[in-house]
Amino acid sequence: MRLTPATELEYRCKMLQNHMAAEGLDAVIIAQNADLFYFTGTVQSGCLYVPVHGQPLYLVRRDAARARMESGLKEVMPFSSPRDIPGLAAGYGYPEPKRIGMEFDVLPVALFERYRKVFPHAQFSDATPLIRLVRMIKSHYEIHVMKDAADQVDKVTRRVREVLREGMSDLELAAELEHTARLNGHLGVIRMRVFNGEMLFGHTFSGTDSAVPAYTDTPFGGVGPSPCFGQGASYKPIGRNEPIIVDFAGSFDGYLVDQTRVFALGGLSDRLRRGYDDMLKVQELMKRTVVTGAPWGEVYDRCLALAVEQGYADSFMGAKGSQVSFIGHGLGVEIDEYPFIARGFNDMTFQAGMAFAFEPKVVFPGEGAIGIENTFYISDDGLKQLTYSSEDLVILSP
Repeated sequence: MRLTPATELEYRCKMLQNHMAAEGLDAVIIAQNADLFYFTGTVQSGCLYVPVHGQPLYLVRRDAARARMESGLKEVMPFSSPRDIPGLAAGYGYPEPKRIGMEFDVLPVALFERYRKVFPHAQFSDATPLIRLVRMIKSHYEIHVMKDAADQVDKVTRRVREVLREGMSDLELAAELEHTARLNGHLGVIRMRVFNGEMLFGHTFSGTDSAVPAYTDTPFGGVGPSPCFGQGASYKPIGRNEPIIVDFAGSFDGYLVDQTRVFALGGLSDRLRRGYDDMLKVQELMKRTVVTGAPWGEVYDRCLALAVEQGYADSFMGAKGSQVSFIGHGLGVEIDEYPFIARGFNDMTFQAGMAFAFEPKVVFPGEGAIGIENTFYISDDGLKQLTYSSEDLVILSP
């Protein structure tokens, strides 16, 4: 079991405090699991009280003993209710906060009301933008863990050649690949920040199912096994001469990478082959365009313009009527972090330390989908690629 180094946690909390000071916040209270893991190194139930100056207090409802073992923070202690927070903070000499930040994008209203009753005279505001800014810049440690996730997803991709056969269902293929991922350290869940964001390992589907839109904010959807989880693999049998999509998120020690590769038994139509080659060209344009200081939205606009010029105005990033307004998304602890290579993000620019997935894809209803996805990060020396499985279309004999 790999524990997040104490120096990492201390630095992250200090960066958050710097943003808090700039925004005039006296304290931030963190309660969501992904943020707790990022700032404490564990997800034991409770909250992290971060004063603008001084040591953060990790207040644990259950289990405090385990939290002390797993977290490198100096101050880890049990508490039973938000009502305990003012007294515990005062015991460390922290003044009563007048302005408090919380994760408004994910915090349940009922839980927020409990905290507001504890601090009735405080003004509350959204701390999520500050948290996102801290998490947006990855350390060398984080990139190292993401490289382990890239190794994992490469093993999954290579496993496709060993198990793929005509007639097996999409779910059977997905289960084989998920088994491989789990044996290589996958957590079995993909954390997403967006409300109702649900995903297991990613999307594995074939043929016409790959072109079926779903409720997810993704270019590919899929029928899924049931309307209660209407995305991803279904019971559809895999046939010849159709695209087989393996859009898989590697997960290792809490960090994610995202990769899509395409397979087929027998062959693919000229339109699908051409679509794949064109998406590689869009990826190459992104590689030339993403430099430190470039606006996120400008990269999106240029890549979208190329896809339209190639003839995919009605099929790029989803079927017509279901197209998404992004081509890339940041990732780390969650799969929808900053940066967003998306429409309208022209006031945010690329910086060294950012990691993101880039996924140009086209969808042809009634035929199938095609595309590529890789995970990248920006080093001091420029753009680097983390996922490394062969980008060739893999055509296998039935």
